[in-house]
Amino acid sequence: MQRTHQFAVTIFGAITLSSVFGTPRRPIATVPMRLQGQTASAVTWHFDSMPAGQPPAGFSFGRTGGGRVGHWIVQSAPDAPSAPNVLAQVDSDRTDYRFPVAAALSPTFTDGSVSVECKPVSGHVDRACGLVFRYQDENNYYLTRANALEDNVRFYYVKNGRRIQLANWSGKVTSGDWHELRAEFQGDHMEVYWDGTKRIDAHDHTFSGPGRVGVWTKADSHTLFDDLTARPRG
Repeated sequence: MQRTHQFAVTIFGAITLSSVFGTPRRPIATVPMRLQGQTASAVTWHFDSMPAGQPPAGFSFGRTGGGRVGHWIVQSAPDAPSAPNVLAQVDSDRTDYRFPVAAALSPTFTDGSVSVECKPVSGHVDRACGLVFRYQDENNYYLTRANALEDNVRFYYVKNGRRIQLANWSGKVTSGDWHELRAEFQGDHMEVYWDGTKRIDAHDHTFSGPGRVGVWTKADSHTLFDDLTARPRG
């Protein structure tokens, strides 16, 4: 297998970016959709150069629904996919319809993919890790999320603060373990991969223009995130 090559630069004073070529770290059980157009450099947030205990630079924070705004901080995690640091949502507000979001300020794009390594740690109401893309603001975006209390992966759009389910896959989602969640999207075609296997294939045209990417949780979910990667396709 070809060895993966990486290079990194720092923007926003602290964000580590990398452009990754070659085969992915995990084998892909299903071939992803063929996206048209040239692929731009991948942008990855490892969070390793950022100070622990502080919100990550280069992100904005929002909350769909009610309850407190999420508390997003950089934390040390020795078992992280790329140690030592991760991004964590640690506020334990149990409001059910409460969805904290941390969205990267750039890049903004329409077609491409976004992926993250995530670890559901705890939560009584929910135990979720999610990805957003074509993100306009805290009330308008596409969302895919995995839930360790419900054992499922779902795909939604959120419009004017209202979450509408588009597709569902039921299967084991374990707490306390690292998983990969990935979305591929072009036009109205979206695919969702969980641990390298395609679980959802859907079409929707609610948001057809460019937007940002980020991570998402629900209610009192304590979730860790690492290696958030955006891959725009021009």
